[in-house]
Amino acid sequence: MSTPTHLQLAPGSVVVVRDEEWFVRATEETNDGLLVHVQGLSELVRDSTASFYASLDDVRPLDPVDAKVVPDSSPRYRTARLWLESTFRKTPVPLGDRSLTVSTQALATPLSYQQAAVRRALDPENLRPRILLADAVGLGKTLEIGMILAELARRGRGDRILIVTPRHVLEQMQHEMWTRFALPFVRLDSAGIQRVRQKLPATRNPFTYFKRVIISIDTLKSERYHAGLKKQRWDAVVIDESHNLSNSATLNNRLARLLSRTSEALILASATPHNGRADSFAELIRLLDPSAIPPTGELVAKEIEHLVIRRHRHSPEVESVVGADWAQRQEPLNILVPATPAEDAIAHELETVWLWPAAGRSPCSGKNASLFPWTLAKAFLSSPAALRDTVRERIGRLGDDAERERKALEQLAELTKAALEQPSAKYTQLLTHLREIGVGKTSPARAVVFAERVATLRWLHEHLPKDLGLPAGAVEIMHGGLADDEQQRIVDEFKQQNAAVRVLVTGDVASEGVNLHSQCHELVHYDIPWSLIRIEQRNGRIDRYGQKHPPRITALLLDPTSKQFSGDVRILAKLIEKENEAHTALGDVASLMGQYDVKGEEDEIRAVLAGHKSLDDVVRTPAEAAAGDDLTGLFLQLASLGTAPAAPPVPPATVGTGLYPDDITYLDEAIRAAFIDPTAPPGNAGVSWRRDEAFGTAELVPPKDLVQRLEVLPQSYLADRRVTEKLVLATTPARGTDRLAAALRDDSDSSWPDAHYLGPLHPVLDWASDQALAGLGRNEVFAVRGDVDHPTVLLLGTLTNRRGQVVSAAWLTAEFPDADDTAFVLVNPHASAAEALTALGWNRTRQNSGAVPSTDDLTRLIAPAVRHAQTQMRGLFAAAETDVAQRVEAWSHRLDRWEQEAGVLMQRSELKQRRVSVQQERELVAAMNPDRQLVRPLLVVVPDAGADQ
Repeated sequence: MSTPTHLQLAPGSVVVVRDEEWFVRATEETNDGLLVHVQGLSELVRDSTASFYASLDDVRPLDPVDAKVVPDSSPRYRTARLWLESTFRKTPVPLGDRSLTVSTQALATPLSYQQAAVRRALDPENLRPRILLADAVGLGKTLEIGMILAELARRGRGDRILIVTPRHVLEQMQHEMWTRFALPFVRLDSAGIQRVRQKLPATRNPFTYFKRVIISIDTLKSERYHAGLKKQRWDAVVIDESHNLSNSATLNNRLARLLSRTSEALILASATPHNGRADSFAELIRLLDPSAIPPTGELVAKEIEHLVIRRHRHSPEVESVVGADWAQRQEPLNILVPATPAEDAIAHELETVWLWPAAGRSPCSGKNASLFPWTLAKAFLSSPAALRDTVRERIGRLGDDAERERKALEQLAELTKAALEQPSAKYTQLLTHLREIGVGKTSPARAVVFAERVATLRWLHEHLPKDLGLPAGAVEIMHGGLADDEQQRIVDEFKQQNAAVRVLVTGDVASEGVNLHSQCHELVHYDIPWSLIRIEQRNGRIDRYGQKHPPRITALLLDPTSKQFSGDVRILAKLIEKENEAHTALGDVASLMGQYDVKGEEDEIRAVLAGHKSLDDVVRTPAEAAAGDDLTGLFLQLASLGTAPAAPPVPPATVGTGLYPDDITYLDEAIRAAFIDPTAPPGNAGVSWRRDEAFGTAELVPPKDLVQRLEVLPQSYLADRRVTEKLVLATTPARGTDRLAAALRDDSDSSWPDAHYLGPLHPVLDWASDQALAGLGRNEVFAVRGDVDHPTVLLLGTLTNRRGQVVSAAWLTAEFPDADDTAFVLVNPHASAAEALTALGWNRTRQNSGAVPSTDDLTRLIAPAVRHAQTQMRGLFAAAETDVAQRVEAWSHRLDRWEQEAGVLMQRSELKQRRVSVQQERELVAAMNPDRQLVRPLLVVVPDAGADQ
């Protein structure tokens, strides 16, 4: 293929392939040559997307020099305005543009600290968007993820996205991405995978069929998906709860390394980003940038600060903006509950026989002889039901040589049976507490009750409805043994105000990632985890951004008369208090014990309970933790390095054309242009279009071509709201927020809003753009009138890199003072599309007094306008080219330095693997160098002697 043709295959150009016209959305260099991703323009392919290899298909760009000028005779130049606006919407925002565009128009409260995270991820200095969102629990990492993905999509870098989450938050993540950012994801939970199997051939790779997928890490790490994943390239990959990736020997880490190599953007999210071990944290950083960690494994704050964001509730940049949208939590309430006589008997038995036996040795046998007594104690402190099941399971596993332990367990079982035959002290207190906070049949009050043991959860689930006078559906149970779709259903219902559920009893499966605060601010620890991390995770379900009521954390502590057990209970009570201190002062509870791992913390607390250590030995004060020399100190350095004033909001004029005041006005005009009578029903060539400006809504019956696009929307949303039969849109942020909130209250039967917010990335707008782009014939340019003194050509110039991404863009006007002398051209650059259109008098709607005559004479202006614009662009883009080249060179030097340092250590096998990653990084970085320019004529404007409106 010749060089000139190759250079014109860039985003924004129009090509002819197989005798059909296509709009180029992106290009990329592959081992098989240039791959061109396109959207259909001509009638037969208008609703299609495709990818063509330039080496296999004749991909012929329409030469802008040969463009033909045609008049626009539509009223008020509607066709030309729609075409211009649609072209702008289809042209990616340049990589070097530091402004936030679509994310600031999403359905989310604009918070400066969240916008700062997005700017950090998109900073052109990083070349590739790679970031670890390590904000503490409750700050809105999901919203930050959505904002980053939205901006990537607008920059042409978010077409193919994979989100990997724990299975119980699949729908929650999908819900947030669609309702707030209009980013649809196909959810491949157990039910979703079943649907895919029915729809696709067994040999078809689902990741080639769906562009945007959300799936659980437990599903995706299976070997069966690896072959398909290796063949896919993603624009962006998100991995939530990414602390589960740090162990290089696990399937999770293997999956993450695979995805890191096949994606450009990588977003890792975790409120607990490290386990206290430098090597594990370094492994997370290597996923983002393998050269950020030197071969020696040393962690240097300056080298990794651009990759990590860490703030907490009381960080200055957070506390100054959350205000009433995150109510301060109340002081924790620890309720000591005197044990019943039967429970006291169990405590005495555990103390004298199992934990501190008078004979000096417990009856426990086997490898875990020293640990199992504490398992019994923990089960007892959860509930007699949990102790009963633990005893039964242990007896079932005993061999014939464990007669002494068997008899001791049978004695414990008898005492437990007696305790279960009478009211439990802690359960009685729970009933009292729930009634005091208003939980009841006619009250909307809700509470979430956490317990570690499934037996405890089942016992509570069985007894609470009757004892509280509630119907069975008012108490839901959630634990890890439930199917993923059932877990998602329960969480979804707990968020809805009109749902019957009033009490959610749940295990720690709900302690990570699940939002339970929309209708609830009361949390009860029915038992206390022996881990500060777990306590913080639980509390974060209701103590998070968006909580309007001061969250209250209550812990129920069984208090036997036994001296030893009584002391143990008070130690556990102090854990609740310690978590609250760290939450307020440090925002990093894990640093108090320095274990950074739930099991490690449990082992330490067990040692305290056993009397081997004191609580002060294993739990530091916030001040001591801040002064430590472990990773806590590193994270404090990262926080200080990353703290910078938030950039001011970008004025709307710099991110739009100014042709339309908002998305609904654009959509309304596009629909009215596409259909003779859009208000008519579909059978009469309409779409039943209705717009209620006062109410802030619009609706239509989607035609077939739009229905095809809507099929990728969340399946439960399609089913609940029947949007393929009637699509209802909320056309203002206020209305969108109201309908989203209404889905969680009133008499709604679904958490999906009945009117979806018309955000700038909404698929219906993309459909409207394609309709409008069909208004011009092949390689044609509209002629219109405007506020110019001489015929003037509006042009768009773009600079793209080898990956087909727009690095920089320029809006230019080429003015011809003497139409007969086409060599005399005045080319003026403009800072934005809005500025260029204002210069042409197109910043307002104009009356069309009739078709511009003599368009053949105007066609003669196109070629010189393009040539002069190309000359001007070389200077305009020189700075951008130099800037990118310098950053690529600096990155390459860092890779060189890494390889030199690794050279003396290459006998280590893990370094050989890292060197492969660094070499892949080098190839990716080299592809960021700009290498193509494109100039497109968009409009010819002639002087207008008529009146404007």
